[in-house]
Amino acid sequence: MRAGGGVLRRRSTNGRTQYALVHRPRYDDWSLPKGKVDPGETDEEAALREVEEETGVHGTLGPELEATRYRDRKGRMKHVRYWLMEPADGESPTFRPNDEIDDVRWCSPVEAGKLLHHEHDRKLIGDAEALP
Repeated sequence: MRAGGGVLRRRSTNGRTQYALVHRPRYDDWSLPKGKVDPGETDEEAALREVEEETGVHGTLGPELEATRYRDRKGRMKHVRYWLMEPADGESPTFRPNDEIDDVRWCSPVEAGKLLHHEHDRKLIGDAEALP
């Protein structure tokens, strides 16, 4: 199964870097926004769509980051490609809690490292921090 996701980064008013994390009530975990590629959709299109659906932020695609492969809870192999993203200029978030994602939190890299459930997600934040 293919999926696309994003490491959504912004600069706060004090100039510090923040990352968007999503809370998934089904798993009770904090994660980076991601989701399955729809038929006829590219991985990049899926990543942009999933980030917007899960955070309410329309992102712009940056460099591709490290992908991950793992077995999901149903035993299926999942391959997720990630891109660094930033909010489009002048974009204001329109997140609405739902059954899939009930909270979005903008965090410093240190806070993200403490909240993220999966090691690969923490590594992606570190990789993003190394980019301009």
